[in-house]
Amino acid sequence: HVIDTVIAGSISEQEVKPDTAIRIMTGAPVPKGADSVVQFEDTDETRRKKSPSKEIGILCKAKPGLNIRRAGEDIAKGSLVLKKGSVIRPAEVGVLASLGRSKVMAIRRPVVSILATGNELVDINQPLTAGKIYNSNTYSVAALVQRYGGIPKILGIALDSEASLITRLRQGSDADMLITSGGVSAGDYDMVKDVLAKEGEITFWTVRMKPGKPLAFGTIKGVNKTGVTRNIPHLGLPGNPVSSMVTFELFARPAILKMMGKKNLANPTVEAVLEEPIVNTDGRRVYTRAIVEKRGDNYFARLTGPQGSGILTSMSLANGLVVVPEDKAEIKAGEVAQVILLDWNEELSS
Repeated sequence: HVIDTVIAGSISEQEVKPDTAIRIMTGAPVPKGADSVVQFEDTDETRRKKSPSKEIGILCKAKPGLNIRRAGEDIAKGSLVLKKGSVIRPAEVGVLASLGRSKVMAIRRPVVSILATGNELVDINQPLTAGKIYNSNTYSVAALVQRYGGIPKILGIALDSEASLITRLRQGSDADMLITSGGVSAGDYDMVKDVLAKEGEITFWTVRMKPGKPLAFGTIKGVNKTGVTRNIPHLGLPGNPVSSMVTFELFARPAILKMMGKKNLANPTVEAVLEEPIVNTDGRRVYTRAIVEKRGDNYFARLTGPQGSGILTSMSLANGLVVVPEDKAEIKAGEVAQVILLDWNEELSS
């Protein structure tokens, strides 16, 4: 006999006794006295509708515990739900919501100030005149910052003068990190190093790699939102577009991830068979832009084309960087090389 019907969100005041049943909806609490739930598909509703006593036919054996989810089955009382440092993904959001938690303490996303330098630069919204080039670095770097979880703060373009540089740098002094592009090589007008020496401290400004030799790192004086003076990390990327993006992947990306409390800082790598040779004549560690594909159980890599540090399309076509060690003059076609993966999902399948 069906003695009650309970809709979702309600609780029956009746108790299930021998030869009785209560109709409930999926997810509803099991009524008092019941120890089994039979699915609607395993019942005969015809008898209930025709019977004055609301009898229902059961078409399966109602075993104790059938279709019942015990309290604490998902999360037991007193258990640790999320560890410190856990990334809040959609599943974690759902877990928190199921516990009625609308807020939790979290590491905030770092704000990264981005400044391009050089008299030759114009913004992408301005007309391009003779001798000028568009400021592409700011936008590629901002997109990378956002991709890896940071919040980009675009400072615009600083001219090749000490006053312009200092003004722009101070506009970004409330950020958690400062990234500049250009102005770190050995030219007469590449003065970022000189200004940073006055406004902060430089730890190094060249790296034995290609592309990306002129790379500066140090700290600069900053002020947080409460007015407290502090030193913020500064990374001076090269002005060449490819050099800027490659050095970002190797140096800025892990720094941003570390600021967010993440543990896995390095890009994943694979061993890939080269489909063409790569020559290293500079005695530096070379990062060659490549297209990586997985065929069967093996990875294969081929170059994107010309590898000049100003050929930005070599990065747009690439999903990996083939690493040629500084002490190796050549990796021949058919040999295996280490490849740093830039995109490692569906793009690896041929």
